[in-house]
Amino acid sequence: MDWVKIVYSFILLVCGILIFVSSSSRKGDERKKFISTKAQSYSFMIVIGVLILDVVESIYRTFQGKSSYDGNGISPLMFLTTISVVYFITFLMYRKKYGD
Repeated sequence: MDWVKIVYSFILLVCGILIFVSSSSRKGDERKKFISTKAQSYSFMIVIGVLILDVVESIYRTFQGKSSYDGNGISPLMFLTTISVVYFITFLMYRKKYGD
């Protein structure tokens, strides 16, 4: 594995942990929990949507006579990066909308 991918993965992991910990760092405020829950549920919907699209694409390729997997699947690193960015943006939007 290339050292750039290792460093990028480590930075992504640290940023993801910081995002999730910072969103739930203070206890006792229902509004903050509500904001975090809304952002998590929206991100989960995006994850499910992307995975459904990947399955539909695989089924379509199979019916077209092409192989269902030709090495162009979802890259796990890019998938995690996209989901982290979606969560961060929706968290900031809900924080601005519902106040924090």
